[in-house]
Amino acid sequence: MATRLNLTSNFFFFIFTVTLLYVAYTIPRHQPRETNLVFYVHDYLTGHDASAVAVAGRTGPESSILHFGTVLVVDDPVTKGPTIESREIGRAQGMYVNSQLDGKGLHLVFSVIFTDGEHEGSTLEIQGADLFATAEREFGVVSGTGKFRFVKGYGVMVTEFMDIANLRAVLKLNVTVRHY
Repeated sequence: MATRLNLTSNFFFFIFTVTLLYVAYTIPRHQPRETNLVFYVHDYLTGHDASAVAVAGRTGPESSILHFGTVLVVDDPVTKGPTIESREIGRAQGMYVNSQLDGKGLHLVFSVIFTDGEHEGSTLEIQGADLFATAEREFGVVSGTGKFRFVKGYGVMVTEFMDIANLRAVLKLNVTVRHY
């Protein structure tokens, strides 16, 4: 036979559980926001405004980025438009490694550090393959800071301009990320 104390305890436990479940499922949750960004990276290995340099390779720092095994360190301007005269909104800092035996593919790892505009003070961490002979290349956005904490996403890179003889290029990055 159930005692009066057991029935009362069970009743209050039931009410407590139902209340807890109600609160857990009705409290608003933070939904991730989706942000789309389009910006341009100016990758110059030559000229007075060079922003990239080979630091290692088969023949040492004189190695060409077009040869397998070459490591390139970059600090490229990031602009809103395709010309270098466009407003600079940040820097792309990191490295490229030529990781394809025939020399036609890079592995890229870099941070886009926003220094002006809506996302000033935030960063995106980008990583992926860059098979630069193809028209469009996808890459992953693996992390971020500031407004892009807990980010995940992807991007599509297109070469807007390439001067292979002088090793100068402008890359258009169309990035889609989800963040809180």
